[in-house]
Amino acid sequence: MAVVQKYGKSYNPELVCHKENPPSDKPGLPGCHKNWPEHNTTWSRPVARIWTVVLLLGACLLYCSRVAMPICAVSMAEQFSWSKRETGMVLGSFFWGYCFTQVPGGYVSDRIGGEKVLLLSAVAWGSMTAFTPILAHFCSQPVLSMTLARFLVGLLQGVHYPSLASLCSQKVVESERGFLMSTVGSGSYLGTLVIGGAGSLMLDLYGWESVFYVSGLLSVLWAYCMWKYLLKGEGPIITLESLGSTGPQSKLTKRHWLRLFKQPAVCAVIVTHLCAASTFFTLLSWLPTFFKDTFTDAKGWVFNVIPWFVAIPSSLLSGCLSDHLISQGFDTASVRKLMQFFSMGVSSVFTLLLCGNPTFPWAVAFVSATMGLITFSHSGVSVNVQDLAPSCAGALFGVMNTCGAFSGVLMVYFSGYLIEVTGSWASVFALITTVNLLGLFTFLCFAEARRVDIDSSKVRHYNIHI
Repeated sequence: MAVVQKYGKSYNPELVCHKENPPSDKPGLPGCHKNWPEHNTTWSRPVARIWTVVLLLGACLLYCSRVAMPICAVSMAEQFSWSKRETGMVLGSFFWGYCFTQVPGGYVSDRIGGEKVLLLSAVAWGSMTAFTPILAHFCSQPVLSMTLARFLVGLLQGVHYPSLASLCSQKVVESERGFLMSTVGSGSYLGTLVIGGAGSLMLDLYGWESVFYVSGLLSVLWAYCMWKYLLKGEGPIITLESLGSTGPQSKLTKRHWLRLFKQPAVCAVIVTHLCAASTFFTLLSWLPTFFKDTFTDAKGWVFNVIPWFVAIPSSLLSGCLSDHLISQGFDTASVRKLMQFFSMGVSSVFTLLLCGNPTFPWAVAFVSATMGLITFSHSGVSVNVQDLAPSCAGALFGVMNTCGAFSGVLMVYFSGYLIEVTGSWASVFALITTVNLLGLFTFLCFAEARRVDIDSSKVRHYNIHI
């Protein structure tokens, strides 16, 4: 006779029921056993906490390396006699490299494991960061060597977040993903604060070279500690066999990808992330100029530091809140939508308040509230991709991040055009609010949390036994 097993959201095709098996001693379905592949086992809670701290430090060092050049750009421009155009070329080269490796990095992570890609890329971009001053001094054309160096750093760092998404989807249970992603996401704000404070101090005391040396070598040290103590120094790290494997994490063919992109929920996360990234990049790029133009006597450290201090605990709060709600039985999709509502909906209210000519303290408070609420996205759309397609979360997140990066640059340029044409910052804040509401509406209408990377016809085939 045929035995047909119904499944819920935690279904896996390799969970097979055989009627003739002896009853299981563990609670659950009688006669069932799990045949999970070894590489797909999730971390225990203590192990997940250790990895959370390690990945948090990794994100912090990632941003220390990323922001090192903007911190040192003025000093380097004076030493090497760069024009504003040449300085902009050096700073902008990072972005172009960053876009190119998002999808390949996620794809490789889905095949061989995100932790391996994170490790190798950290060694590479950390070494390149530490090697930057040497290139600057020993090349006859420093502007060209620095442009190439920053392009390579962007190229190598582009794999980081897609690899993180892939690792989280494979190793972290659904009810704890929000906390891990939001905690690791706060590392970017922590890194910005650290390099802004300690980096500026090193710049004044020891010269701009020290900023690159310290941030680069610390990144390499972090990668070594992760390899030594978490991966237990096992090698080889990546083999040709693993690159050519066709395990459960890499079975999606071109036809499966086309079917995946036809899913409304997948299109929703891409559009929503595109909108969220665009508004974040715009605020990040133009807020310092807004404060300098509007409040000429304001202290720069106030509006450059306070919003990031608010963003760190806010990001942690969003992760704890989302995981708590899911563990209490609330629908996962509803929780993701709630987090995104705070990120794009409530934050837009405080963005609009900036249009009303507030005083400096109120402007800092509104910006801090905006940046704090934006971090709720770490427990919304950023983690939703892992709910939808854990088998290819890295590659799919790479697609999202690539779209977000390109659209972010375009919106930054367009915002500058609006400021020149209208002479008003209100037009920029209105644009940010409009884009936010567009992304939020898309997410609330079409977002889901069920897996869409499984062919329903094959699901029924796996569960029917004669």
